[in-house]
Amino acid sequence: MLTFNSPSTIEEAVASLKSAPRLRVLAGGTDLLVQLRVGRLQADGIVDLKKIPELRKITSERGGFRIGAAVSGAELGEHAELKKAWPGVVEAARLIGSTQIQGRASLGGNLCNASPAADSVPAMIAAGAICTIAGPNGRREATVESFITAPGKTILQAGEFVVDFFLPAVAKQGGDAYLRFIPRTEMDIAVVGAAVNLEVNAAGAITAASVALGAVAPRPLLVEAAGKALVGTKLEASALAALAAAASAACAPIDDKRGTIEFRTQVAGVLARRAAAIAYERARSRA
Repeated sequence: MLTFNSPSTIEEAVASLKSAPRLRVLAGGTDLLVQLRVGRLQADGIVDLKKIPELRKITSERGGFRIGAAVSGAELGEHAELKKAWPGVVEAARLIGSTQIQGRASLGGNLCNASPAADSVPAMIAAGAICTIAGPNGRREATVESFITAPGKTILQAGEFVVDFFLPAVAKQGGDAYLRFIPRTEMDIAVVGAAVNLEVNAAGAITAASVALGAVAPRPLLVEAAGKALVGTKLEASALAALAAAASAACAPIDDKRGTIEFRTQVAGVLARRAAAIAYERARSRA
């Protein structure tokens, strides 16, 4: 029989997680409950974090946004200021599951599930997102890029959970975008995902760029060479070709029923190019 606890503060949640060796944290539950049902995960109990106010709100901070780990995809999509500032991050989160799933699925759950194909993670990596982690030893911060270490594995230690994410202020002329390839038109797992976040100057030249990929390696990747290929350019054909080549070169995918190594490697370059074009137009439109 599973125990169930629903704390109302961070401190209560930390204390709850100390009470038994195999407790699982629930935010939206769209991954956790399925994995428990099929026996992929074992648990002595569940600690539900949704009643902790800090995990359920979006606030403006230092020109950026702090997003609670249990905020749902539907709530992200309804936040006009966040959508305007970070459309790529919001669009990525809104790709997770169906309309019904969107009412429950959270950024925290998508990250902590630690799937290489998680849609929101490349977008957050490209945005430079930082997550706050709480546990028995207090709070600490980590980049989203460093959080997943292998499929199903994260940097979380015993008794720790993600409290929130901080998205920094968007550059005056900055833009981001996320695209994925799936075999169907909706409600599928990414075969490849690509996120681009960039800044341009008044002349339209790119002054900074970050590129992240999903589903092409054991963990989501920040591809520094791909970002560097864009800096100093105006997204000319040669820059896009260099971006695509760097993105494909970073891939270390697997063969499975949804895509071959060769296919994923090629599509990574294609999606990176397309996402860069969208991000560039969004950045230029802020002028």
